[in-house]
Amino acid sequence: MAKVLVLGGGFAGVETAIYLRKHDMDVTLVSDRDYFYIYPTSIWIPTGEATQEEVSVPLDQLAFAHGFQLIIDPVTAIDPANKSATLASGRKLEGYDYLVVALGQDKIQHKGMEHTLSICGKPEEATELFKRLDALVRKGEGKLTFGFGGNPKDSSAVRGGPAFEVLFNVHNFLKRKGLREKFELTFFAPMEKPGQKMGEKALVMMDKMFEMDDIKKKIGSKITEFVEDGILFEDGTKLESDLTMFISAGTGHSILKESGLPLSDAGFVVTNEYNEIEGFDGVYAVGDSASLMGPQWRAKQGHVAEVMARNTAYNIFQHAQGIDSKKSYLDHLNILCVMDIGNGAAFVYRDNKRAKMIPMPIVGHWMKKGWGWYCRNSKLGKIPRIPGM
Repeated sequence: MAKVLVLGGGFAGVETAIYLRKHDMDVTLVSDRDYFYIYPTSIWIPTGEATQEEVSVPLDQLAFAHGFQLIIDPVTAIDPANKSATLASGRKLEGYDYLVVALGQDKIQHKGMEHTLSICGKPEEATELFKRLDALVRKGEGKLTFGFGGNPKDSSAVRGGPAFEVLFNVHNFLKRKGLREKFELTFFAPMEKPGQKMGEKALVMMDKMFEMDDIKKKIGSKITEFVEDGILFEDGTKLESDLTMFISAGTGHSILKESGLPLSDAGFVVTNEYNEIEGFDGVYAVGDSASLMGPQWRAKQGHVAEVMARNTAYNIFQHAQGIDSKKSYLDHLNILCVMDIGNGAAFVYRDNKRAKMIPMPIVGHWMKKGWGWYCRNSKLGKIPRIPGM
């Protein structure tokens, strides 16, 4: 039985481990935390509609359900030539036939980042957003800002959707509290057309939503610094803020720099469409760790990471059998999400042929809630997986 070492306990790593076990491989998964965090449903933590525990799945439960070995210990170094890794405890993992890198990504650091909180950063930040927002609600007024940044070296490494989701969820949360008119909400981003990956029609719809909900915008100017009471921009202006939620764009994981693996200009592992790494037989990179191929509108999303993971599990199994059969993630490359706004949602889809955004009042919110329940329970093997999901 071939032995596979999977580094990372996020969407890509967990899915890889689950599907390798379906092929009866001997799998060890290494993670720096003891739970799988469902980032898409963490958008409800800042408004108190969910807790960190409710959007987390203990990894030991997943390991037990699927039969893979689990090690909770941060990775400090990778030796891809020998398919081995060194952990923070000093332990060295070696003797594996295959290595899958699924460590995720780091975030671009801006001056004054300590004055911001992210919904896509450490899970604890979402809980801190809740505490900070709750304090302002108790005060009865405030200026709230929500934004995201870009990576000029890799357009796929931008997380824009969650910023919009938290913004609109907070808007509707404050309406329910009867406090919306006491709070100034502003969206900010350095690009001229934030969210353009969703398509031009979606941008028009978003502008209408901003106007209808009295949400201000500050876009098209580079962020120079975050300060305690706001954000400074290259055009010399300052956006005052009592609470700043900012999702910085992704960049390659720091551990990859010394790995000897081929990296893109943005620091992501360069693979082919089968997630194989040229020059390193039996070594793969999936999810946010991998440099995403495809059109300019491509985006690093959870469902793309899971497609990579399932394909990689298949490709490893076929390779171990000496069979020349591979699956490419390019066949499934698209933007797909249900963008929740607290009292409804919008279905967003884009591929090479079309781009659309369809409003789903009320029911959309519960569809995303249902997906969160499905994600948790299907991964634990309590309910069947929907084909392709």
